[in-house]
Amino acid sequence: MGVRSAFLFVIVLLIAALAALNWGALSAPSEVWLGFMTVTAPLGLIMLGLTVVLAAFFLVYVLYLHSSVLIDTKRHTREMQVQRDLADKAEASRFTELRNFLEAQENKHMGQNADRQTALLARLDQLETAVRLRSDQTDNTVAAHIGQLEDRIERRPLPVDINPQA
Repeated sequence: MGVRSAFLFVIVLLIAALAALNWGALSAPSEVWLGFMTVTAPLGLIMLGLTVVLAAFFLVYVLYLHSSVLIDTKRHTREMQVQRDLADKAEASRFTELRNFLEAQENKHMGQNADRQTALLARLDQLETAVRLRSDQTDNTVAAHIGQLEDRIERRPLPVDINPQA
């Protein structure tokens, strides 16, 4: 129980105690002017009755306010949940879009890498062919020079003073 509720409860108890202690004075008949006529009735009971009616009215009003606040809170909670769901869906779609973008970029780079690898392998094949051709040419050139040197050596006359048997 809150402080306000306890305070109101104490005030109601004080009014009830005061009415119980002064019941004789409250129930004593007196002449009451109602604005257009005069009646004989207990003024204290009329005032006590009006106080009870006013308290009941305020109680109904407080309950009405409390229920309207609860209904509004429930409605706001539902709206917030809808907004949260929309935000989650938007975030999920952004993640999906980002994933698709990254996959597209990865596929693009993989394609570029494959093209580069193909070009590199083709270039290596060209270089290997060129190296083989150059190697064959070098082999032929060396063989030709060796052949020329052998021909020169064979055509040369042997010197006379070099005789192994003499």
